[in-house]
Amino acid sequence: MKGKLIIIEATDGAGKKTQSDKLYNRLRKEGHNIKKIEFPNYNSKSSELVKMYLNGDFGDKPGDVNAYVASTFYAADRFASYKKEWKEFYENGGIILADRYTTANMVHQASKMDAKEEKDKFLKWLWDFEFIKFGLPVPDCVFFLNMPPEHANKLMKNRKNKINGQEEKDIHEKDKGYLIKSYETACYVANKYNWVKIDCISNNKINTIEKIHEQIYREIKNVIK
Repeated sequence: MKGKLIIIEATDGAGKKTQSDKLYNRLRKEGHNIKKIEFPNYNSKSSELVKMYLNGDFGDKPGDVNAYVASTFYAADRFASYKKEWKEFYENGGIILADRYTTANMVHQASKMDAKEEKDKFLKWLWDFEFIKFGLPVPDCVFFLNMPPEHANKLMKNRKNKINGQEEKDIHEKDKGYLIKSYETACYVANKYNWVKIDCISNNKINTIEKIHEQIYREIKNVIK
């Protein structure tokens, strides 16, 4: 009996790690059989091409590597993680809580395309590529943290580079125009695939971590009854 695959998704700086950590700890305390994962898996050799891409080894702008090529880097990393770290747990009924997933490619790579037709063509390709050809599980629920870029940028200002711990941002994070396009694409994809939208802003102010967490927790009880 397969378990549940739950994703926390958002654009950069929206608090995915904070919220996935809080949700994991709460569900574990309640006695749920749960495992937390995150993508990219920077501790694995499978993420080397992702690191090279984000470090700018193939070009210092996100668009220097087209969406299809960049997606293969991330998909290979997910496949390695699935096969080595959580496939058995998931297939035996465990709950997988993921900070990003294929959904991140949907957001960040589709944002490289302007025309809706091109985005939809890519999204159809990506679904087949990861869920059919790679055989990765389809998520049971995706939570989209709706954090507009003008607010996310403030939160991300003093955040260290996740790859090397340095001050300099990766090629996604330091491209403000790309972050805006990614947010716009995220909103489009969230509607297209019926993701659960979690509003992170009220009255032009960022909601507290606890308030955002409670929104997610209320919704997740419909998924893991």
